[in-house]
Amino acid sequence: MVMVKVAMGLMSVAAMVIAVPALAHGQEIPNNLERCAVDAKGPAVLVDVRGFVAPTGKVRVQSYPGTKAAWLEKGEWLYRIDVPVKPTNGGMRFCMPVPHPGTYGIAVRHDRDGNGKTDISRDGGGFSNNPSINIFNLGKPSISKAAFQAGPGVTKITINLKYM
Repeated sequence: MVMVKVAMGLMSVAAMVIAVPALAHGQEIPNNLERCAVDAKGPAVLVDVRGFVAPTGKVRVQSYPGTKAAWLEKGEWLYRIDVPVKPTNGGMRFCMPVPHPGTYGIAVRHDRDGNGKTDISRDGGGFSNNPSINIFNLGKPSISKAAFQAGPGVTKITINLKYM
């Protein structure tokens, strides 16, 4: 009888662990603006990306946990939207879901020729909070400068692209 109770307890714990959603790492998603509609519940981030210098190539928007260990590290991004550039008045809008309210950072890259390679002399980029980018930080600001708080609903941010 004791063994049956232990087994039942372990099955209950296993069921709870399975039911808890894990933090998604490396998940590519479409740019579904309905997630950020006026009546959307969130949590999500409505990202306005401004300053495209050319209507060519691809744009990649990636969200990261707001931790030093994860920020801009390969494979540590949460969600990625990768689409052709189609700006309206020099900008594009993206809806990035987040797992829960908390601290995050978002990075954007405009690959002007769409070849999938970073060309510092042509491609543009930007980060949440629009921190300065220079040769000394190799275009990678610290998470303390890029981090923002996402609330339980839809959080709005603007990222201004920078080019060399």
